[in-house]
Amino acid sequence: MVFNRKSKTCPEQRRRIQNLKWLGLSVIAFVLVVTGAVAQAQQPAKIAKIGWLSARPALTSAQQEIVRILRDLGYVDGKNVAFEFRYADNKLDRFPALADELVRLKVDVLLTPGTPGALALKNATRTIPIVFLDVTDPVAAGLVDSLARPGGNVTGFSSIEAVLAGKRLELLKEAVPKISRVAVLWNPHDPSSAQQWKESQLPARELGLQLHSMEVSSADKFENAFKDANQARSSALFVIASALAASSQKRIAELATKYRLPAIYPQENFVTNGGLISYGPDQAERYRRAATYVDKILKGTKPADLPVEQPKKFDFIINLKAAKQIGLTIPPNV
Repeated sequence: MVFNRKSKTCPEQRRRIQNLKWLGLSVIAFVLVVTGAVAQAQQPAKIAKIGWLSARPALTSAQQEIVRILRDLGYVDGKNVAFEFRYADNKLDRFPALADELVRLKVDVLLTPGTPGALALKNATRTIPIVFLDVTDPVAAGLVDSLARPGGNVTGFSSIEAVLAGKRLELLKEAVPKISRVAVLWNPHDPSSAQQWKESQLPARELGLQLHSMEVSSADKFENAFKDANQARSSALFVIASALAASSQKRIAELATKYRLPAIYPQENFVTNGGLISYGPDQAERYRRAATYVDKILKGTKPADLPVEQPKKFDFIINLKAAKQIGLTIPPNV
């Protein structure tokens, strides 16, 4: 059958045309669905951004260990997580600018060891979650409302250093019974360090110890501080936990050996770097807890719903090699 322009389409041809239209629409719909699925499959997974703020310019054991634990929890750097590290080069006045920089990067969670870094981050943001380590008293520092109910965007792990000040002096006295005057190394510009210095006064009196204040606010002042302590006839050294001390562990241990001062430190890292005695919270425990908190926050838990945790395990470590270097014999009972 032949049709010209003026002829009408027969019913059979109209059905064929209609079927072709439906077939075309079905093909187009199928292509769109497949294309959308492929595009969705090709979209990269969201990469979580974690900001780190600390005083030390180099990789710290805490930082490395937390990154390792997060990897065990499934967070692989460059794959589903990215780290932004900022260091203050042991200059606490740099913390505010570095904190602002991390906030501008719009990280998903912020991590920091110590009170100065935690305060700087809280001042920089009231929305991005913050997890701190080694803050002596987060309530007194104004970081949280209470340990059980932190409130706001801050939580973490308290090291209760002020509470441990008396215990460390007691252990130092047991290890070196003849001491009477103890030089206390602390940083007056660090609120946590200042609180520990204050809390050490009463237990020192109860132990019959006189304290010599070694106020050091920068790494270039250590040598003179030790000279002054030596001139003051100090017979032992008590190093208070601070960001500055943590970043100068080897230097402090060397000077303690040079001036033959039996010393007690807040963390086992000091002993690893040549120090004599350390007593403090188990480091592996707090790193694991901090990493667990980061994991929970990235999965949607609010910092306000995560109570500030305190240490449950403590390590007491003695370096017999360091004792030998200064001619010290540790009593058998210790």
